[in-house]
Amino acid sequence: MPTALTAGSSFPSITVPKVGGGTLDLAGSGGDWRMVIVYRGKHCPLCVKYFRQLEDMKDRFTELGVEVVAVSADPEGKASAFIEESGTSVPIGYDLTLDQMAELGLYISDPRSPEETDRPFAEPGLFVLNSEGKVQILDISNAPFARPDLNVLIGGITFVRGNDYPIRGMH
Repeated sequence: MPTALTAGSSFPSITVPKVGGGTLDLAGSGGDWRMVIVYRGKHCPLCVKYFRQLEDMKDRFTELGVEVVAVSADPEGKASAFIEESGTSVPIGYDLTLDQMAELGLYISDPRSPEETDRPFAEPGLFVLNSEGKVQILDISNAPFARPDLNVLIGGITFVRGNDYPIRGMH
């Protein structure tokens, strides 16, 4: 069962290897806003579709001052293949561990077969972090079929940033 990473909490410092070399600090280094997308892995056709849509909209997030990064439990080779298949230019981290998944409060699934993948993986999660590194918006799903609509998310972030809207759901 996921632990509670709640609205308004500080996003944990999690660093993973990044496709192309180096590391990716999911929380970022301060400054403007960041959106962290946890995707299931290369085996997920819905993830590929979601990232194709994201690629078409990435400039809109950039215009809002939101840097987008993503991560999965896939090993490097599968993460690289995911980039190629989805056409994404978003920085992708890989080898997210079970402990890191739990720290983020993600649902974790076992593969249905060796052809799907060879390790437990996180179900979708999305975290929008404000300039203080706090979780402004979060969405955690236990299945690949429920994910935030990116157009709605852009509208929401626009409203939140333009109106100094507080973090909701902290009661």
